[in-house]
Amino acid sequence: MTAAAVPIPDHLRRASGRERRAVVDRSMRIVTLACTVIAIIPLVALLAFVTINGVAALNVDLITKPPRALGIGGGAVTAITGSIQMVALATLIAVPVGLSAGVYVSELAGHRTAGVIRFAADVLVGIPSILVGVFVFTFLVLPFKQYNAFAGSVALAVIMVPVIMRTTEEILKLVPGDLREASLALGIRRWRTVLSVAVRVGWPGILTGIMLAVARAAGETAPLIMTALGSRLLNIGDFGRPMDALPLFIYQNARQPYPALNEQAWGAAFLLLLAVLVINILVRARSLRGTSR
Repeated sequence: MTAAAVPIPDHLRRASGRERRAVVDRSMRIVTLACTVIAIIPLVALLAFVTINGVAALNVDLITKPPRALGIGGGAVTAITGSIQMVALATLIAVPVGLSAGVYVSELAGHRTAGVIRFAADVLVGIPSILVGVFVFTFLVLPFKQYNAFAGSVALAVIMVPVIMRTTEEILKLVPGDLREASLALGIRRWRTVLSVAVRVGWPGILTGIMLAVARAAGETAPLIMTALGSRLLNIGDFGRPMDALPLFIYQNARQPYPALNEQAWGAAFLLLLAVLVINILVRARSLRGTSR
């Protein structure tokens, strides 16, 4: 003889469901927190490793003196000035192109045209940088039979353009459409509305994307090997000749069998890392000030 099933009261059933959902919620919180920690560990380890080795190798000579033509010693001033010049020129080339392309795709292009351009930019972002260097080498180095800093700047600009374009497009999508409609309702032309309303409102985010592109370009080595080549001579303003850069300096000195040159590579790596961090921190602080107004 089987006993009759005892019905479970509704309040107990609801309490059991709440407890089960609470357990699942806590479990997912723990899992996501663990994944976040795992994702951050490589960054923290990289920063700590480069900082520990780089600070020990950092000195006044590294920042103020050029490398010696022959032998061990000197510093990285040629690489520092070269990186500043080539990245600056690349930024001047890439920002107008990338910003204009992003505005066109977001505000003016048709759906099909925008999709094609967006796909092309995504493909360009994923292309290995060495191929960009080979491409620019073919058109700006071989015809002149001379490695030159201008070709290096163009290669860096090609890498920066799709990053700036996609960032600009995504930021402009976040600008409320009511602002555009209000501007157009006042009789303001479309292009003026885009520049004075959409771009102005989204400028903090656009600037963040530009700085991310600058940070990526500053750390590129492969395109510069194929174009600017590097030089131990101090080059200020002559983009028709080879020019050194921090990534090239790090790459060349890290491969040498001399501990003194390896230390210089660590010091230059710390300088490059510090520059990228400072740029990102300044841009982030400016963006936060812009959104708090």
